[in-house]
Amino acid sequence: MEETFEVNEQARTEAFSGVWDRQLNKVFADVAGYYDRANVIASLGMLGLWLKKFVATIDVRPGDKMLDVCAGTNVMGIALLKKEPTLTVQAMDRSPDMQRVGGERAAKHGFVIQSEIGDVHKLPFPDDHFDVVTLQYASRHLGIRQVSSEILRVLKPGGVFYHCDMLRPANPLVEKAYYGFLWYTLYFTSWLFDSKEDALACRKYFIDSLKMFYSSEELKDLLEDVGFTDVGYQQVFAGMVAFHKAVRPA
Repeated sequence: MEETFEVNEQARTEAFSGVWDRQLNKVFADVAGYYDRANVIASLGMLGLWLKKFVATIDVRPGDKMLDVCAGTNVMGIALLKKEPTLTVQAMDRSPDMQRVGGERAAKHGFVIQSEIGDVHKLPFPDDHFDVVTLQYASRHLGIRQVSSEILRVLKPGGVFYHCDMLRPANPLVEKAYYGFLWYTLYFTSWLFDSKEDALACRKYFIDSLKMFYSSEELKDLLEDVGFTDVGYQQVFAGMVAFHKAVRPA
């Protein structure tokens, strides 16, 4: 199984490393100001419902240390601070523009979220440090096996990783319909918000990256292969989105 994941991760890296290394920062710099609004429209207004459902699956205790990987505009950190205000929240993202918007959003709610800008494939945090780690809507842009290994490292024994993302539907008919839906919404939102050249050039990439990504069950297997235990998931939107929960062994 490990060899299968390594082969697929290598294929993904070869196909998309140019986008990951050179284009995505420009894309997120372009879309940072309207990123959250565009996602609400692209999801037909369901994004808020999915966030509420995902947050409901996350167990946090007073004083927990939480890391939000690929934190973007701090949607997750803010949602969890509303749930448990005593959390210490550390955000990490590759885009200073997205984190600038996220810092402004957190400040409006009266929250302080620590920010680290950098490559999440090498998390700059000590071993056994966080009680909870979250990652949402970014895995397709990552070497997810390597990032998951890093998350396992920085979690305390017994700590929990919560993952939410668009995944490749296992049903071929649903998968085909899904790509058609995404193609329409990507073109509509880019027109609506007058996206710039870099964002326009990546529209095909966003679908191609999903085609080479994992189904809910495959991602479960990958997390188990990395070393997590008690891995489970909940599908929403006909398996197009899923919430995964994985525990670092005590």
